[in-house]
Amino acid sequence: MEIQRIILDDTDTEEVTIALVRMAKEMPDFEFFFHVNKINTFSFQRINDVIVEGDYFRYFFPVFEGYSKETQTCYRFISNKSSESFQKKEINELFIEEQNVKYLLNNFHDTDYIISSSDSLNEFSVILLPENLTFQIQEILLTSDEELYHILQYYE
Repeated sequence: MEIQRIILDDTDTEEVTIALVRMAKEMPDFEFFFHVNKINTFSFQRINDVIVEGDYFRYFFPVFEGYSKETQTCYRFISNKSSESFQKKEINELFIEEQNVKYLLNNFHDTDYIISSSDSLNEFSVILLPENLTFQIQEILLTSDEELYHILQYYE
């Protein structure tokens, strides 16, 4: 009988490109997307929230989705900061890292929205953003070892 060897390659990680949107001034979601929908050929609408489970809290992140017929791509704006949280169980420890507010990208607290797309090319330039309300979009790569990567894969 022959022995078969399986080689696992840990260096083979998948990546996805996302875009970060920073607001120039604070405003409610509905007002921001009113301005975004005025200047785009496709419109964004609120869909079910992304829900992230922590040990002590359940976090809710608003999501807005739009479909571009020109590129045949679905785009999602996900709030980087949780809009609300629900405490699941009583905290009995003195020092815990979990708070009632969570950021999907911990190193980017100044980011208001994360844009993801259903297209592997991730052409975010087709989304027009109001110049006086946002800063320039920043694209970053997420690797498969990051929590947000798995959250986006689950909700896709």
